Parts: sequence; C-alpha cells; structure tokens
Amino acid sequence: MGQGGSGEQTLSAQPLYDLSPVLHVMIMGALLALGPLAWIWVRNKQVSVTRRLQALTLLTLFLTFDLVMFGAFTRLTDSGLGCPDWPGCYGSASPVGASAHISAAQSAMPSGPVTHGKAWIEMIHRYLATGVGVLILVLAAASWAVRRRATHSTEQRAAVHPWLASLTLVWVCIQGAFGALTVTMKLFPAIVTLHLLGGVMLLALLCMQAVRYHQAHQASPLVAIGPGTRTLLGVTSALLWIQIALGGWVSTNYAVLACTDFPRCQASWWPSMDFVQGFEIWRELGLTGAGEHIAFEALTAIHVTHRLFAVLVLLALGLLAWRLRSAPGLAPQTRLLAGLAALQLLTGLSNVVLDWPLLAAVLHTGGAAALVVALTWTACVTTGASRLSAHPLTTTRTGSPA
Repeated sequence: MGQGGSGEQTLSAQPLYDLSPVLHVMIMGALLALGPLAWIWVRNKQVSVTRRLQALTLLTLFLTFDLVMFGAFTRLTDSGLGCPDWPGCYGSASPVGASAHISAAQSAMPSGPVTHGKAWIEMIHRYLATGVGVLILVLAAASWAVRRRATHSTEQRAAVHPWLASLTLVWVCIQGAFGALTVTMKLFPAIVTLHLLGGVMLLALLCMQAVRYHQAHQASPLVAIGPGTRTLLGVTSALLWIQIALGGWVSTNYAVLACTDFPRCQASWWPSMDFVQGFEIWRELGLTGAGEHIAFEALTAIHVTHRLFAVLVLLALGLLAWRLRSAPGLAPQTRLLAGLAALQLLTGLSNVVLDWPLLAAVLHTGGAAALVVALTWTACVTTGASRLSAHPLTTTRTGSPA
C-alpha cells in the first residue's frame, strides 16, 4: 500500500500539460519526416510535381498505417501513460532527460504505468505521430501550390483537390488533440476509442487521395457495379466502422478476457451481462459514472456484443467479396477483402483462446484498419451502374448487373 500511494503521488505531482518541450518534440517529428521527403525527392526527380505528390501520399498512407499499428502496440503494452504529461515526458523532450523521474515512479510502482520501457514506447509513438503530421502538412501546402500553378489540363482537373488535403491536415490536428486527451484524461475509455477511430479515419482520407492521384495519372476508368452491390458496399463499410468502435471499447475497457472460451462464453451461450453499465460511455477507466468499480457482467456484455457483431460484419464482407468477384478490374480488392476477413477471424479467435497474445492483438487492430483502406479503395474505384453515363472516367469497365 505504501509503494502504491507513493507512486500515485509521483504521478499526480506532475502537471498534465507541460509545453516547455513542445518545440523539441516538433523538431524531432520534422527530422523524422525529412527521411521520407528526401527519399521521395531522390526517387522522383525526373517526374512532375503531382507525381511526386502521388508517391508522397502513398508513403504517408503506409506510415500512417504503421502509426495506427504502433498505437495499438502502445495501448496493448499499457504504455499510454508511460509519460504522464503531454507533449513531452516529465517536461523533457525525451525519456533521457526524464530518467530520474521515471526511475522514481518505477521504483514506487515497478509494474505501474511508468517505466523506462513504457516511456520510450509512448514517446516514440508521439515522435512518429508528429512526423506523420509534418508529412500531411507538406501534402496540404504542396496541393495548394500546385493548384495555383495548375493549367486547365485533364490531368490537373482530375487530381486531388487541395481542400481534401486541407481536411486531412485539420483531421490530423484533431487526432493530435485526442492523443493529448488520452494522456491527460488517464486513458478515459471514450477518448481512447475516439482516438482509434480518428486514426482509422485518417487512413481513409489518405486512401482517397492516393486513389485519385492514381486515377488522374493512369486515366483509370471507374468500374460500374450494380446498385445493389454499391449499397452493400456502403452498408458493409458502416458495419465495419461500428465494429471498430466496439473493438476499441473492448480493448480500452480490458474486456477481451471476460470470455476465454469459444464459441460459448463462460461455459454459457448467454452469460450474465449488464449492458447498461457496460455501455455507459462517459466514465473513467474501470469505474461507472457514479464512481463505483465496473462489474464483471458489464465487461462480459462488452465482449459478447463485439463477438456477435463480428458475425454480422464477416457475413457482410463475405457477401460483398462474392458479389465483387465478377467485376472486371476488382480482383485485387476482392482478394484483399476476403483475406483480411479471414485474418480478422483468426486473430479474434486467438485473442480469446490464447489469452490475448500481443502479436494477435496488434494484428487484429491492423486488420481492421486495412479493411477500412480496402473498402475505401473499392468505393473510390467503383460507381453505381445508374451513374455510368454521368461520370467521364466510367467508359469501358462494367461489373455484374446485380
């Protein structure tokens, strides 16, 4: 008890916001962004500016996906409070300068939220997030610069509109604010879940830009699919977003291990559950809105809801992949959707029956993010059959009439 009280005092004594290292953290992020920017410049010296932007968008999409995965790793290793203030670590730009504070907190609570390893994981995540933010800032600024110099060529009219790049920049700033709140509100479940959804939304926005650049430079026609398939695509996407929110709610409430058997839960097809308490949104981690400890039945309700909804999402993904299989030009998307759905099933089962292994848990988050990218990609390269004559790029490819 004495050690626990000392550790809590060590954490509470640190101000939640300490902006003194913000410039150094920003410089670290900018230095990390210089590597990808230099690589894109060297690899694409002989091509147009818009082709460079296309390459940079793809690279930023890849790095953002890595950031989402690393964010999952940070959460799953309980490193979200590895540095209990923001944006630095005990007022320093890195755990090196905060070594004494971290050692004191770790000595008071050896298995607590602050250790040297967790501090480094948390700060690396912040550096990576800042670097991605710098890349998105460059994309937005360059998009407006190209727009000002643009001619009225077909290529320029079909390229990414700067407002889309600007929206992405605004969104990454919002995402950064949620990252700060994740720390300062001590892993508040609703904030952590929104932070996950914000990262996935960032992937969708970057995917849209990458696809539009590809369509502009390759003059790729849209694939016409039937209105029923188009509707199914929208419904499946909506279901997936809900499932990701449910998955985030499971993870941030540590409800994965509420059920350790499959297909039943706690040796029952319908265990004792408290849905009202489980889905009380605005509350602290581990507590109810009234400040009482959350009941195990509430955690069970969270887990079972996610599990049941997963069945619906997997059925929708399977049906969508089957409907898209005959559409010319959509074979990559079809295979990707089917493969990712299988990955989600395997990693989800592994989380339950193998006691939540770290690799499977991280892959489960990555698979969900990749599914959002795959569905966004599919939506951007397809159009409903009824819109075939209305879109200038939809000229040669048609899918099934279903």
